Amino acid sequence: MSVFVDITPDESVADSPGARARRTPWRARLTRAVLPLLSVLVFGGLWQLAAASGIWNQTFVPYPSTVWRAFLDVSSTHDGVRGYGGYLLWEHLYMTLRRVFAGVVIGVVAGVLLGLVMGSVGWVRSVFEPWLTFIRALPPLAYFFLLVIWLGIDEAPKVTLLALAALPPAAVATTAAVVAAPVGLQEAARALGATRAQVIRDVVIPSALPETFTGIRLAVGMAYSSVVAAELFNGIPGVGGLVKDASNYNNTPVVLVGIFAIGFSGLIIDGLLRAAERRSVPWRGKI
Repeated sequence: MSVFVDITPDESVADSPGARARRTPWRARLTRAVLPLLSVLVFGGLWQLAAASGIWNQTFVPYPSTVWRAFLDVSSTHDGVRGYGGYLLWEHLYMTLRRVFAGVVIGVVAGVLLGLVMGSVGWVRSVFEPWLTFIRALPPLAYFFLLVIWLGIDEAPKVTLLALAALPPAAVATTAAVVAAPVGLQEAARALGATRAQVIRDVVIPSALPETFTGIRLAVGMAYSSVVAAELFNGIPGVGGLVKDASNYNNTPVVLVGIFAIGFSGLIIDGLLRAAERRSVPWRGKI
């Protein structure tokens, strides 16, 4: 006796493991796209309600539309005035990013190299670790004025400050990653005849790269958090200088435009770093 089970093609295809696996990434991507957008909409609604409530003066909590008009004014020429301080917003942002890039490159390269040496040589770590902790504990303004005395008010103190802000996170993360490199793999490489340099190149550095990338992202964040301090003097053009100058005149909309410009550009740069990390370190979390 034959038994027939009626399964429609749609049901068999829709409920198959392959179909569920194909649906899952789309749902995850949709969630990742919708949730940030939803959070932005909620933030904008709460901001509008706070401004309309009248609890705070418009100087302190301007309407979103006021900030939007300030963004348009800073980004264009209006009534014979070009942007803010004679520069458009993209020019301010370009100068800030150029300073951040120069400082981060110097700080990250020096930090990663120092971290490799500190992680590989114990006495070097003992010498430099207290100094890195000392620099990390200092707020940027604590030594920026000293840099101005030494280097003047041009680009040198700004780039130096950003480099000093970026160096400790990169160095500390790289040191920790090198120290935590799998001992078993290093011993196996030595047993196969690898030299110390080969062990570092083929075992230590690949295993340290994931944490090093984390340190680089932290270094960029530290540099960004120091950019307003770096542009206190002679900071125009520059977003930090724009924020500082606008705050002197209680120009809150322009201050918020500068803050959003720094924040959004930071998000983009962090996204690019994460993409570079995924391409450069595909083995992260798999060993």
